[in-house]
Amino acid sequence: MAQLRVALAQVDLTVGDLPGNADIVVSWTRHAAERRAHLVAFPEMALTGYPAEDLVLRRSFVEASRRELDALAGRLAAAGLGDIAVVVGYLDRCPHAAPQLGRPAGEPQNAVALVHGGRVVARYAKHHLPNYGVFDEFRYFVRGERLPVVRLHGVDVAMTICEDLWQDGGPVAVARQAGVGLVVTVNGSPYERNKDDVRYELVARRAREAGTTLAYVNLVGGQDELVFDGDSLVVDATGRLLARAPQFEEGLLLADLDLPLARDDRVGTLPAGAGGVMTVERATVSGAPLAPYPPQPAGVAPRLSDEAEVYAALVTGTRDYVRKNRFGSVVLGLSGGIDSALVATIAGDALGPAAVHVIGLPSRYSSEGSVADAEELARRQGLHWSLLPIGAVVEAYLAALADTGGLHGVAEENLQARVRGTALMALSNEHGHLVLTTGNKSELATGFSTLYGDSAGGFAPIKDVPKTLVWALARWRNADAAARGATPPIPENSITKPPSAELAPGQLDTDRLPDYAVLDRLLDDYVERDLGRDALVAAGHDPALVERVIRLVDAAEHKRRQSPPGPKISLRAFGRDRRLPITSRWREQAAPHVGAPEVIRPEQASGVEVAPDVDADADANVDADADAPRMRAH
Repeated sequence: MAQLRVALAQVDLTVGDLPGNADIVVSWTRHAAERRAHLVAFPEMALTGYPAEDLVLRRSFVEASRRELDALAGRLAAAGLGDIAVVVGYLDRCPHAAPQLGRPAGEPQNAVALVHGGRVVARYAKHHLPNYGVFDEFRYFVRGERLPVVRLHGVDVAMTICEDLWQDGGPVAVARQAGVGLVVTVNGSPYERNKDDVRYELVARRAREAGTTLAYVNLVGGQDELVFDGDSLVVDATGRLLARAPQFEEGLLLADLDLPLARDDRVGTLPAGAGGVMTVERATVSGAPLAPYPPQPAGVAPRLSDEAEVYAALVTGTRDYVRKNRFGSVVLGLSGGIDSALVATIAGDALGPAAVHVIGLPSRYSSEGSVADAEELARRQGLHWSLLPIGAVVEAYLAALADTGGLHGVAEENLQARVRGTALMALSNEHGHLVLTTGNKSELATGFSTLYGDSAGGFAPIKDVPKTLVWALARWRNADAAARGATPPIPENSITKPPSAELAPGQLDTDRLPDYAVLDRLLDDYVERDLGRDALVAAGHDPALVERVIRLVDAAEHKRRQSPPGPKISLRAFGRDRRLPITSRWREQAAPHVGAPEVIRPEQASGVEVAPDVDADADANVDADADAPRMRAH
């Protein structure tokens, strides 16, 4: 057996900042060298940031990445770090002279390199390209067909990239046949609830299949809607967990490994499963094993609870969106309701209270208790609090519109929301704040928001958080503060009072929507699981409610297209995951009885189905669907 100390650099990188990302690689390589690591690995596309989306289609960006990699090799050697093997993700181009998979030669590749002694020793291009959920890698990359094996201190090391573990066959199958002693997998694996359990089971299974120790390093931080949770880990050839990094924290995960001495020198094509082959290539850094040294114990970080994990994802996503887009502060409307209370708390935890400005925007229907709850939250957290009553502005609008016939009902209610949105955007323009919107996923799903009102803003921290989870997170955050001896940040009344938009006398969310516990279960089945009408009824949901909620969700697609980005925490977030047409005549209906063809009368085929009215809660305001696309009935 041979010893090897491996360091996994779980770091936060920025898309497009090649020099800055290279600085991070050099800095953390120095930390790894100070801890006497022999190999340090960085995440997927570390030099370019991940995902770079259509930037990878620019030849100038590809060439900049290649130059940065070569420069990095020289920088590491010049800094006295040439003796440590550095595995780093970057953007490459296909080396083949001929087109591959119907794509032109020289197209982009998602690649990883092993750098040592001032030079690039080996390059590997991702073999399995994901094309589902948030991933569109068949749009961007040509897959690799080679598996380089690098002999490092007597151990044969192979490199793979993220999806290479999630699919059967490919480099994992070839690594076993090539006698590899260590597989290093670099990853850009986005956070989803409970993904850490799936991730560990997958890594353990692939390690057993390859018959080798597997080191898995993942990104941490936020990139637009995506949040990366780290959770880097190392397992041995039996799948036993050896080391695991904390979630949502930058740092080095160190593991001293006992690995088999290299004994295989085969090169050439080997079966890769499903009838495919890959070409094994070999390079040597050092053939002799290291002298024995006393190993250090590896750490296994505890897992976060579900609420703590989700909350950390929201804080991380908000912090990095604000920071990486160079905003110094944020502003939001604080109503005294639960949604804006949670968003303000997330912002304070992400950025510090000095960077968070909260504005009370009461109308004539706002209760004194709501204003008091909002002010109390700002006081508890030390946020900047301002009160800006909008009643006079709303009245001026109504007077100005009187000659057009005036505004009534929902249109008048929505005017209040749009005045609030205008006020917040004006403050953003004047002071450079980023406006945070406060709508949750239940509202976004059902269209329970006002276009250019409460939906106006630059970032939506809880847009992927159902209402019932909003309450759970608020309770968790208060309990966590109390357990640490701190003041709970959210007033209890904001959590316990019935949600209301307060846009009309005595208004409650339940006037127009079912109880959120019932609604969220139905939305989970329709949005997350993509169940159709009959399947929803078979799952136990009330048929009339199914029909109503389906109409609400489908009619609100145009609103979701205009909503700002926000952190993805679910399997099917609106926007990146769930992409449906705005203009569509498909409607979920009960399946016709077998043998009884559905008859559509001419007047039915030409009739118009008007999208239903919707409403909002204390932080999201009512919007009539007069501006929604009108759908013809089938």
